[in-house]
Amino acid sequence: MNSSSQSVELLFNFLSRSYTTLETNFFKIPGSAVVARYVKSSHQNDPGRTLLEVILIIFAIRTLLQSRTRGDRSGKHFITFDEKEIDELVDEWTPEPLAQPLTPEEQADLDSVPVIVGPTGPKPKLSTGKTVINLASYNFTGLAGSEDIKAAAIETLRKYGLGSCGPPGFYGTQDVHIQLEQDIADFLGTEAAILYSQGFSTISSVIPAFCKRGDVIVADRGVNFAIQKGLQISRCTVRWYDHNDMDSLEHVLESVEKERKKRRGPLTRRFIVTEGIFDHDGAISDLPKLVELKKKFKYRLILDESVSFGSVGRTGRGLTELYNVPASEVDMLVGSVANGLSSCGGFCAGSHIVVNHQRINGTSFVFSAAMPALLTVAASEGINILRNTPSILTTLQENVRAVRAILDRVDCINIPSHPASAVIHLQIRWPTLQLPAPSTSSPSKVSNPLSVKPRDPPQFNVELEEKLLQDIVDEVLAQGVMLTRAKRLRGQELIEVRPSIRLAISAALSRKDCEKAASVIKTAFVKVIGKRR
Repeated sequence: MNSSSQSVELLFNFLSRSYTTLETNFFKIPGSAVVARYVKSSHQNDPGRTLLEVILIIFAIRTLLQSRTRGDRSGKHFITFDEKEIDELVDEWTPEPLAQPLTPEEQADLDSVPVIVGPTGPKPKLSTGKTVINLASYNFTGLAGSEDIKAAAIETLRKYGLGSCGPPGFYGTQDVHIQLEQDIADFLGTEAAILYSQGFSTISSVIPAFCKRGDVIVADRGVNFAIQKGLQISRCTVRWYDHNDMDSLEHVLESVEKERKKRRGPLTRRFIVTEGIFDHDGAISDLPKLVELKKKFKYRLILDESVSFGSVGRTGRGLTELYNVPASEVDMLVGSVANGLSSCGGFCAGSHIVVNHQRINGTSFVFSAAMPALLTVAASEGINILRNTPSILTTLQENVRAVRAILDRVDCINIPSHPASAVIHLQIRWPTLQLPAPSTSSPSKVSNPLSVKPRDPPQFNVELEEKLLQDIVDEVLAQGVMLTRAKRLRGQELIEVRPSIRLAISAALSRKDCEKAASVIKTAFVKVIGKRR
């Protein structure tokens, strides 16, 4: 009996020592105290839950350790095919298409695109052999084809080679990139600037670099597709105000603050996002009012000047110069090097904090190869030309006024663009094409800021208007003037934009050329629309 008790005692001593050793080693593992505390509290509150969790753990371990295939290794249940049957099955298989075939309208749209032979410019030569007046390219200041820029680019190509071969944050940054960033910052009057190698991805990277889930963005309903993608990527709480309507913006800002106080929410980062000149219709934002509201309600302002930079202002500095507003009043000033300086890429200008943050968190900056050195130098030369030759912008505005003087008087043309905008949108004004205009909104009936759709959206026939506008483009091209319809991603953009023809006025054209082109456009509109009356 004594020997039996001693054996049991030795067994318990062994188990006790083993448990103590296991417990000591377990608590050496990082995070083990949290697990032990969770198991202890869970067992005290619900012992049955502990048993269930142990069973689940055992089941998970068994699943991981067992064979992933249950097939019969003997192969007696597998169907065997000879070579002839395999070939027949392969011949019968038809893969799914990667994309749907083009519709007749889409194919006709592709076929109608003119092809330029040689360098682009104010008067390029087409593959048909015809030389045309170019009102389709964003060559506002006429820098495309500049001999000074061409010479500097050739010299840079010989010195630096063609590509950067790497992202800016790794090994793609060269001294010419640093110089262009400094040139842009000095030109706009900001502390610093950062370069992006692709224009479209600039604003769609800037927004999510600063705006995260839980932050609030108040955006214009008419913002371009790149901004829409940036808003989508950021996953912020987005509130919308009516297109270029400062009263609607103020109402939305007030409603956001009331909503926060009502639910006693914490203060979060808040942004106003809009464009300088809207790509969809050529309207210009009221920058002084935007600055006033962002200060009043404590917001940061992200202004996309992809169209306005290099096209408005005494020397092309954009809206800040046009309205005489210091660039420091805009927290993030985004622009296009491709549009404004006839090069490629984009930039974001602001404080040192804003710029340095993007060098770590701007996805397009971190993961995309840097701009080629020759295009970087071309942009720097373009800034020098704009700074030293303000008459370019004077000529541009004179050409804009010359075109507007002719087209504003045409009954069948509606122009929503601002008189100072070098991008002019031409819409069809014909009562049978557009449904009756909605009644004037009363102060008590405002658009829902939670929805991107306005309260009374304009009604138009997209398919019919695009067909008529393409007929006008073809008619004008036959007369020696190259235009383009404003292309949209129908079904992908948040709101349907009314079809239009987009004119891009250039300072490289003479006043006579602009007046001739405007007269041709006027005649084509009257001819095509007249057939539909």
